[in-house]
Amino acid sequence: MKISPLAGKPAPSALLVDVPKLVSAYYTNVPDPEVAEQRVAFGTSGHRGSSFDCSFNEAHVLAISQAICAYRSKQGISGPLFIGIDTHALSAPACASAVEVLAANGVDIMLAEGDEYTPTPAVSHAIIKYNRGRQSGLADGIVITPSHNPPEDGGFKYNPPNGGAADTDVTGWIEAAANALLRAGLKDVKRMPPQKALRLASTHRYDYLNTYVDELDQVIDMALIRDAGIHLGVDPLGGAGVHYWQRIGERYQLNLSVVSEEVDPTFRFMTVDWDGRIRMDPSSSYAMQRLLGMKDRYDIAFACDTDHDRHGIVTRSAGLLPANHYLAVMIDYLFQHRSQWPQAAGIGKTVVSSQIIDRIATRLKRRLYEVPAGFKWFAPGLSDGSLGFGGEESAGATFLRLDGSVWTTDKDGLVPALLAAEITARGGRDPGEVYRRLASELGDPLSTRVEASATPAQKKMLAALSPQQIQSTELAGEKIQDIISKAPGNDAAIGGVRVTTAGGWFAARPSGTEDIYKIYAESFHGAEHLRRIVQEAQAIVDAALATTPTPAAAAK
Repeated sequence: MKISPLAGKPAPSALLVDVPKLVSAYYTNVPDPEVAEQRVAFGTSGHRGSSFDCSFNEAHVLAISQAICAYRSKQGISGPLFIGIDTHALSAPACASAVEVLAANGVDIMLAEGDEYTPTPAVSHAIIKYNRGRQSGLADGIVITPSHNPPEDGGFKYNPPNGGAADTDVTGWIEAAANALLRAGLKDVKRMPPQKALRLASTHRYDYLNTYVDELDQVIDMALIRDAGIHLGVDPLGGAGVHYWQRIGERYQLNLSVVSEEVDPTFRFMTVDWDGRIRMDPSSSYAMQRLLGMKDRYDIAFACDTDHDRHGIVTRSAGLLPANHYLAVMIDYLFQHRSQWPQAAGIGKTVVSSQIIDRIATRLKRRLYEVPAGFKWFAPGLSDGSLGFGGEESAGATFLRLDGSVWTTDKDGLVPALLAAEITARGGRDPGEVYRRLASELGDPLSTRVEASATPAQKKMLAALSPQQIQSTELAGEKIQDIISKAPGNDAAIGGVRVTTAGGWFAARPSGTEDIYKIYAESFHGAEHLRRIVQEAQAIVDAALATTPTPAAAAK
């Protein structure tokens, strides 16, 4: 990947989004449902786009909201709907549009007290808390966020009654219904003026902040952190948890310093990400320069992305920990320090997460549950306690409460961050030091992700590739042990292939948004071996694509 000369530097004014124009475009630009890029499209984390591109506009939100109302009616979901928004410029207008439709359809809406920004995990927590012990009248939710995407983007996610991100059968139904509404010119969308909607008896206020914060000691040993007196540094990155951290510090009497509580929809306080764009990604060293520059002031420091469902851990010993490194540290620690968790509780990971996790699972004698990309796959296991932990390579994770019951079923950036403080307080070593010990015992993998060009036809071929189409028997000098196109944990298609040897692996899958495919690779034998894996992976995939019959040819 080509690194921008702006990467890691303060965002210049030329990069800042024109917020008034962006919001105006939300209301005035009308998407054309005959153009694929302008239709409703749910990816692994909801519908995302920009109003400038006619991919996230009022029409989209009205259509999706009406489709969700139809889905709720079809499924008999009659409880309240919890709504949270982040600090992106398009989130507040989108929330207003959604409220117009939800209220007109008679839905009980749970808006944040004081119009507070609301992290994704606080919505998941609220849904689970409301539904606990209920068999009917269940609640669900909407989170309006494009996650860590650039400031000009908007996003809209639906969480069903299990509290997690909706599965593909749900999002597929909502997507199809929303696009039908778009094609019909929104004539079947019910709506009412927002001022009237806010006055209805069915529109309620909910204290997401204190309800979530007051139960944190049920998932993290807050007393241990308090008594250790370690100094914590937090950068909310101008996101939805911006006011949560100070409350957490006060509630649990922590030595906690918030780097900044500034909220600015241009995110002008960010340093630029690797590609020259502003992106609130706590796993990117380029975006995390502010906190990295302060790392020696704190015993442990951390940040979360804009909707606070991803974490970034900054240590004195290692700086910003790679996401896979911290996943390994969390898993190793949690399954040794959560005595009330079920003995059968397994470890959830995605197929492109580090295989040091596999080695930790073997040592812990815990079941490993590998799934495709997408946190939705972990929700059932977290709900019933068959999973103690779910995590993905993009720095998303959550885990059970201390007593082994469900906490959240969507990604939660706050509790992994606070767990870093618990780990430091208990052992006197930060997570960077803990990872070095793990690596010395189990192997020290190097990993990377690269991209290669692919036509839309080639992307379809790659997504449908079968293990039998890979002709190679060796990878980087080692015998290939395993080739999969379905995840071992749930037999769901991974949308590509993963090839594994004793000392490394690669996975290749098409991008959902660009004409490229991505190669994830890892080696336990060093940088040169990793380079060979990537080089040979491209050759293996290119050869497979070159010999893959087209759908038309395969049908003859």
